Amino acid sequence: MRTPLLRFAVLLLAALLPRAAAAQSALRRAGHGIGWRAEAQLTAADGHSPLWLNANRYGLSSVKDDNGYLRAGIFRPAGQDSAYDWRIGYGADLAAAYDFTSSFVVQQLYADVDWRWLRLSVGSKERPMAMKNQELSSGGQTFGINARPIPEVRVEIPYYVSLTRRGNWLAVKGHIGYGLPTDDGWKADYVGPGGAHNVHTIYHSKAGYLRLGDPARFPLVFEGGLEMACMFGGSIRNFPQAGTETVMTHKLKDFWNAFIGGGSDPTDGEYTNAEGNSLGSWLFSLAWHGRDWSVRAYYDHFFEDHSMMFFEYGWKDGLLGLELTLPDNPAVSAFVYEYLHTKDQSGPVYHDHTEALPDQISASDNYYNHGLYTGWEHWGQALGNPLFTSPLYNGTHSLAFTGNRFKAHHFGLSGDPLPGLHYRLLYTYMANWGTYAQPFSDVRYDNSFLLEASYDFRHLPALKGWRVGAAFALDRGSHIGDNTGFQLTLSRSGLLLR
Repeated sequence: MRTPLLRFAVLLLAALLPRAAAAQSALRRAGHGIGWRAEAQLTAADGHSPLWLNANRYGLSSVKDDNGYLRAGIFRPAGQDSAYDWRIGYGADLAAAYDFTSSFVVQQLYADVDWRWLRLSVGSKERPMAMKNQELSSGGQTFGINARPIPEVRVEIPYYVSLTRRGNWLAVKGHIGYGLPTDDGWKADYVGPGGAHNVHTIYHSKAGYLRLGDPARFPLVFEGGLEMACMFGGSIRNFPQAGTETVMTHKLKDFWNAFIGGGSDPTDGEYTNAEGNSLGSWLFSLAWHGRDWSVRAYYDHFFEDHSMMFFEYGWKDGLLGLELTLPDNPAVSAFVYEYLHTKDQSGPVYHDHTEALPDQISASDNYYNHGLYTGWEHWGQALGNPLFTSPLYNGTHSLAFTGNRFKAHHFGLSGDPLPGLHYRLLYTYMANWGTYAQPFSDVRYDNSFLLEASYDFRHLPALKGWRVGAAFALDRGSHIGDNTGFQLTLSRSGLLLR
């Protein structure tokens, strides 16, 4: 017995020692190649801060008329060590702000540990949207870039990994994560004494994406994905009435129920639903890559719980988009058009089965809202698409989304007219009907516009690393009101350690 055991021990040690040495090498490299960035921003507005001066900025923004921040951070991307199996990345990004939801913001604080194609990511990190133009899109419906990042522990495949030996025809990526929102104290202050809100809630996110096609070999590429998220556990305070508290459990089965979309809440009674506030999106994209141009059509279908996850009620709601990337020219480099429709929500009728009427109608989905949990928000900003007007705009100290049934047309342009000069232009038209439960007395219309330009001084050696930006935005309409604002941004970045 000793000989086989000894051989096994030797083989195991031989297998682990190179990995341990590689991990130690990654730790030594982690002290090099650190970048830094400092930024100051001022916003002045008449009325609220306009939509596109506030939205899709990872929550580092405000709806107040005059606001600003000072921001500083250090970053080391794990991809800097792309030639190695073991890689380490991290970031710390802090801000001091005024007229924000808090005066001190831990915007990012994270560490990434990569081994080959797998990553363990821990902390708050700004994560881009899938299958969307980060600069021009109105935003993802499940995972957007509109709210502050939620600290979480994620196991992920961050980039597409090929499943085919020859070529790159079939590839996958995805993640599974659990985290904790950081806005419990702010929510209690915002809703005031007796206001309904949830605390100590657990956040769960997961996604899987598939890519068919190799753009290096054939220009047509298809992508598809499923994104799902859930808020569960914690305590619901002051619901259904002030002074009450409903305590949820944090057992292992609750984590499992959040993962599979199962279980129920303690207030469901005999009409059980999925545990917590669960939602998600199906994503589809079809792109054609020309020699120096590309065109891509995409679709983002949102669902609450399971009622519109599949085809029982038809897919009448969704975000349809078209993105065009043009050859190099001084006028326009990219164009995006999106149409977002959320009026249907499985229909207006909800009915749990009874003896008199046994049919189950799981409609009236009430996007971004939930019977127990507060809306799909973090620090008052929508976690998904900002055209679901964030609770911060309510002015009623309610964390509900009051206008989730709407139609919207969204346009975006960007370009680089001169070396170092970049601009983007956004325009959104929206008609809003409120919610099924509380419809607006009249349809509300909004027009939102943004013109933003920035100049990078990289062509001037004395000012290398400096960037200055200016933006003008306005809203005109009857939903979020008439708002006009200006924004100035000054930033500098460089290498801390080479």
